[in-house]
Amino acid sequence: MEDLQSIFAKLPDWMWNLLLVSASIVLGFIIKLILSVSLRHTAVKPGKDYSLPKSILSNIGVPVNYFLPTLVFNFVLPFMRVKPAFASELDKTVSIFLTITFAAVLIGLVNVLRDYIYHSYDISKADNLRERKIRTQVQFIWRLIVGIIVIVTICAVLLSFEGLKKIGAGLLTGVGVGGIIIGFAAQKSLANILAGFQIAFTQPIRIDDVLIVENEWGRVEEITLTYVVMNLWDKRRLVLPINYFIEKPFQNWTRNTSDLLGYVYFYVDYTMPIEPLRKEYMRLLELSPLWDKKVGVVQVTNITEKVMEIRALMSAESSGQAFDLRCYIRENMITYIQKNYPGSLPKTRIESIG
Repeated sequence: MEDLQSIFAKLPDWMWNLLLVSASIVLGFIIKLILSVSLRHTAVKPGKDYSLPKSILSNIGVPVNYFLPTLVFNFVLPFMRVKPAFASELDKTVSIFLTITFAAVLIGLVNVLRDYIYHSYDISKADNLRERKIRTQVQFIWRLIVGIIVIVTICAVLLSFEGLKKIGAGLLTGVGVGGIIIGFAAQKSLANILAGFQIAFTQPIRIDDVLIVENEWGRVEEITLTYVVMNLWDKRRLVLPINYFIEKPFQNWTRNTSDLLGYVYFYVDYTMPIEPLRKEYMRLLELSPLWDKKVGVVQVTNITEKVMEIRALMSAESSGQAFDLRCYIRENMITYIQKNYPGSLPKTRIESIG
């Protein structure tokens, strides 16, 4: 041991420092490798898209590659052979890098928790009201936590610089935060953020809700701190400021449940008998797997001087199925009238006198 110490003592300063840096990197990667191997061993689950170890590896693997070597190097930093003036700058640089990498690890952990909740509350099933409620809140809280981590990290980095210490301290004090809130209170962006809080917890809309907004039909694809993205029926994306859903009316077809009533209107002549239409309508519903067997009604809802208005009411488990069911009924009922009662289609009568 004494011989080894004497050998190290005789090494040039640059070689000793290089040895410490190399040892820190190697030791950090060895620790990371041990953790990765153990996680990969438990993550092997054939036939499953999600596992907690797999999520940890994908979200934290890269940040840990930088965090562990930096952490080990921070421990051996006192043993470095450097001049006092340079030692202070080196210590500050390592502290900043350690802060940034630790923040990246924290964000990765938040992502792991988000993925776990997303897996636990799957929105792929038809009646997914509870799942969509949880996902909407989690998505908003996740963005908020990540934003806080980033802001605190920036403040911590600013505090490490003498010239910027006042700025960093001001951001972290209640007075500073209060001043920022007051300064931006009149800004539209902050109004959107506050609206985002309201939407996340009162939930007039949720992830995967079916909405009619600006005469467009679509599903809520993403809710951020400041805007909402809707995936429209023709794959276009409609982006709206989040306070739109606080200030303006819109239709939510899946507010309390995913099932929906659909309707089709027919306009026929007064000579059209209603009972055959009703029987054919129920026969078509029974043949369709889209019908949930809850509502099936045919009624004369209006009459004019020329035609009768007949409404066919039906129910389905989701808005998409309701739309397809309406199209199915519309096509087949028109075909039935054309084949069996062609004289009862809408017509204009002209009578000649004399």
